[in-house]
Amino acid sequence: MLLQVQSEFLRYLADLDGKPDHRLPAIQELARHLGISSSKLREQLEVARLMGLVEVRPKTGMRTLEYSFLPCLRASLSFALLIDPGNFERLGSLRDHLEAAYWHEAVRLLRTEEKQHLQSLIERAWQMLQGNPIQIPHQEHRDLHLTIYSRLKNPLVTDLLEVYWDAYETVGLNVYSDYKYLERVWSYHQEMVEAINNGDYDAGYRALVEHVGMLHYRPELSANIPKSRLGEKSDLRDE
Repeated sequence: MLLQVQSEFLRYLADLDGKPDHRLPAIQELARHLGISSSKLREQLEVARLMGLVEVRPKTGMRTLEYSFLPCLRASLSFALLIDPGNFERLGSLRDHLEAAYWHEAVRLLRTEEKQHLQSLIERAWQMLQGNPIQIPHQEHRDLHLTIYSRLKNPLVTDLLEVYWDAYETVGLNVYSDYKYLERVWSYHQEMVEAINNGDYDAGYRALVEHVGMLHYRPELSANIPKSRLGEKSDLRDE
């Protein structure tokens, strides 16, 4: 059973079928239409704004935005990390299983331009790692994983995958990595991309899941992992 939506304004937005760029009436007019006070509407409007459902601008007024799961995910995850940094590890486990579950569907949807982009990311990452000075290819890392799943026709999955990388940056894992660790990670990535380009999706899947245990090469993560989980080997781990 679907949760009951208590907000008159959210129900009003739902009746618009989530169509973006729909200009909304002024607050007083809309409040009369909904049968609620202007102050109550403002409270509901703020919730909708935080959910990324509407945009409010001084001169242009209110308009609807295209629905995305991301704003709610980002807000909730930010709070989750504040109350327990170990939630990052739990999110990472969820993300790993999602990538494995959707691998074959995702890679079969990739077009030539995405495959070329993946290859360019591999080449750029190795140039950065072998350069002087050495650079961490974090943006390339994020871009590679999100590109692989970019053609999925399931925005709830792709939004969950994207918010993982927001959390990754929040906890500071894009700042420093051991060089040997990075070499291993990008060797796996190269195997994955070569397999995709060769149409050998099973080989790419094996390279993906062979990231198992990579957390053990990231000792700085131990502070973010609940004590009950320390020392345990993850079933599936891909940083």
